[in-house]
Amino acid sequence: MIDLHMHSTFSDGSLTPTQLVHAASEINLMAIALTDHDTIDGVPEFMAAETEMNIERIPGVELSAEFGPGTMHILGYYMDIQNAELRSKLEWIRKKREGRNELILERLNELGIKLTWNEVAAYAGSDVVGRPHFAQAMIAHGYVKSKQEVFDKYLAKGKKAYVDRARLSQKDCIKLIKNAGGVAILAHPITLKLSNTKQKTLIEELVSYGLDGIECYYSEYSPRVHEKICGLTKQLGLLMSGGSDFHGAANPAIRLGRGFGALEVPDELLEPLRSAAH
Repeated sequence: MIDLHMHSTFSDGSLTPTQLVHAASEINLMAIALTDHDTIDGVPEFMAAETEMNIERIPGVELSAEFGPGTMHILGYYMDIQNAELRSKLEWIRKKREGRNELILERLNELGIKLTWNEVAAYAGSDVVGRPHFAQAMIAHGYVKSKQEVFDKYLAKGKKAYVDRARLSQKDCIKLIKNAGGVAILAHPITLKLSNTKQKTLIEELVSYGLDGIECYYSEYSPRVHEKICGLTKQLGLLMSGGSDFHGAANPAIRLGRGFGALEVPDELLEPLRSAAH
C-alpha cells in the first residue's frame, strides 16, 4: 500500500519528516508523500531520511485555494522544490500566515486568554505555527478542555478569534504546481460542500486550469462516497490518488497508511501519477 497525504512538524503534524519515514517503514508502505500545508520546507529532511526499507518518497505540498462555501485544497506531487516561483509564492504565504497568527493572538488576549507568542510557538515542531498550536496552548493553560472546544468557541471560521488566511486562487494553485513540474490533485472533495452537479461543474473548471486528478481514497470517505468519487474521476478521465491525511497526535484516530483502520490505497495508482509529472 501507499499513503500520499501526510503532515509533519513543518505544518500541523506531530512527527518530524524523518519520523514519518520510519513509521512508514515499520508498516511496510511502498511509497509516501509529504504534503505539509503551504510549505515544502520539510521535504529535504523527508527525502534524506535513512531507513532500512526502500520506500519511494515523493516531494509534495497541500495548497489552500480561495473557495466558498466549503474549503478547497490542492495537492501537488513530484514538484521541483528548487523552483523559484514555487519557493517565492510559498514564502509569501508564510509571511501572510505570520501576520494572521499575530491577529489571532491579539483577539484571544482581548477575550481574556492571556497567552504569549512563545507559549504558542512552543507547541510547533518548526517555525510554522497554526491554529492547532493555539489550541494546544489554550488547553495546557486551562482555558478550554479540548481541541474541539477551542474551535467551536474561538478558532473555527466565524468564531470569536478567527482570522481568515491568505490563499492563492484555484487557478494559481494549479499553475504553481504544474510550473514546478508537478502533478495537481484535488484533495478530499467532500470538503467543498457542493451538490453532485455543482461539484462536477467545478471540477471541470479546475481541469481547464490543468488539474490532473482527484483524491479518490481518503480516511473520511464512506464506501458510498469513495465509489461516487472514483466514478466521477473515471468519467472525467482524471488520475486517482489517495492518502490518510495523517497528522499524528493532532488527530490520533487517523493512522498512517490506514486512516481509521480500513483505508487501503493501492500502489497501482503510483505509476500514472509518476508518469504525469514533468
